[in-house]
Amino acid sequence: MPGLANLGTVILDCADPGQLARFYATVTGWQTTYSDDDFVFIGDGGAGVQLGFQRIDGYRPAGWPDPAKHAHLDFKVSDVDSAVEALVAAGATKPEFQPGKGDWTVLIDPAGHPFCVAAG
Repeated sequence: MPGLANLGTVILDCADPGQLARFYATVTGWQTTYSDDDFVFIGDGGAGVQLGFQRIDGYRPAGWPDPAKHAHLDFKVSDVDSAVEALVAAGATKPEFQPGKGDWTVLIDPAGHPFCVAAG
């Protein structure tokens, strides 16, 4: 059965959309598809899903671990240890609390959003 809609963009709230877009462009290799003072979008140039970053005045990230977080992104990588090292060098942080028994690694992006990397 076909769906009613196609997912176009996942948007993350943040204080600095340009900074967060640059971080996720490093993560994904995607390019900026749109940018203004309050929004930046990145994508792979195809018709697939984009990531968007929206400026929110007074933005406060959820803590980790914190049941108040609402969503997070998961990324598949060929080598988790190398990817974690590169992502930390690009501006992510690795929190002490790591659930999942080693099946994935939780990182925090520069705006405070948790995301995961796993072998895939």
